[in-house]
Amino acid sequence: MSSRDARLTLITRPGCHLCEDAKAALDRVVAVTGDRWIERDVTDDIELEREYGDRLPVVLLDGREHGYWRVEEDRLLRDLTTPQL
Repeated sequence: MSSRDARLTLITRPGCHLCEDAKAALDRVVAVTGDRWIERDVTDDIELEREYGDRLPVVLLDGREHGYWRVEEDRLLRDLTTPQL
């Protein structure tokens, strides 16, 4: 799946226990909304590592940072289902 097909991107790294929690949270959210998410590993991209490496996991919504460390499921669900102005 390409990033163009998904509104949500989860930036992670191997061995990150909070990343595993975030994956489960995103799965719960998209089960409600029907959206899709993709995972990007900072170890594959030096620019991602520089920008986000100390705050993983990071959730991007439509390419913009939505949150880090913990997924705020209620807020994310609201932001995915509220029409953009």
